[in-house]
Amino acid sequence: MTGLTFDPNWMETLSSPFMTNAFLAGICISIAAGVMGYFTIARHSTFAAHALAHIGLPGATGAVLIGAPVWAGMGVFALAGALAIGALGKRASQREIATGTVLAFATGLGLFFARMSTAASQQMQAILFGSILTITTNQIIGFAVFDLLLLAVVSVIFHPLLFSSLDDEVAATRGVPITAMNIAFMAIMAGVITISVPAVGTLLVFALVVTPAATSMMVTSSPVAAMLVSGLLCLISIWGGLALSTMVPMPPSFVIVTLSTIIWGAAHAIHAIRVRRPSKR
Repeated sequence: MTGLTFDPNWMETLSSPFMTNAFLAGICISIAAGVMGYFTIARHSTFAAHALAHIGLPGATGAVLIGAPVWAGMGVFALAGALAIGALGKRASQREIATGTVLAFATGLGLFFARMSTAASQQMQAILFGSILTITTNQIIGFAVFDLLLLAVVSVIFHPLLFSSLDDEVAATRGVPITAMNIAFMAIMAGVITISVPAVGTLLVFALVVTPAATSMMVTSSPVAAMLVSGLLCLISIWGGLALSTMVPMPPSFVIVTLSTIIWGAAHAIHAIRVRRPSKR
């Protein structure tokens, strides 16, 4: 087992084309994760967001099996699972049951597809843990297009989506279509998961979508501010992780997740101290 060593040529590596693509991908991922991370926590749908990444697993392995792009297969399955969960789970408790049921089936199907193909089995590590350094220019263009569509859709449904996220019962009495908001939210989340998985994989995507949002909600008081701070923290984690993993060779996804967790832990500790500190009279 070899120890970690500092790479004196890290600046040269950092300026290479594949690193440029990784940095650009980080921007696109941060925008999407920053916006939707807030709604994920507000709607008590963190389990659903985490599950969507795993629901996309059979799509990814199935795509390898038939020679289709991995991201396309993952997107199709994540969207199908999102629509099923959104339609079946009108309330948080119902979403938990629907999410668990769909997740269990999807996980089994993903393993079945992986066993059917050696290529799919070999792709499992990249799918589970991500491979941000292999993101292509075409993928970045797709990420950017998705971000534009996401911002356009969220700007149109922002108020009913926010209302139903904060208090779905009151929102329903005011005429907000709760089921439609559930489906819209889950469908958008499927897209966010699809573009985030290449960076950190299905197992670690929680750290990009939820952790920065949880951190931002401890230091901000408005939804828009929380989204902006969440996106910024997500970007800091991705860019910082890329830089550190270049200086000292380590898996980028591990460093990205570690930074995101450290930032959350520091914010949580500071927040706890402020809450417990007695007010001065």
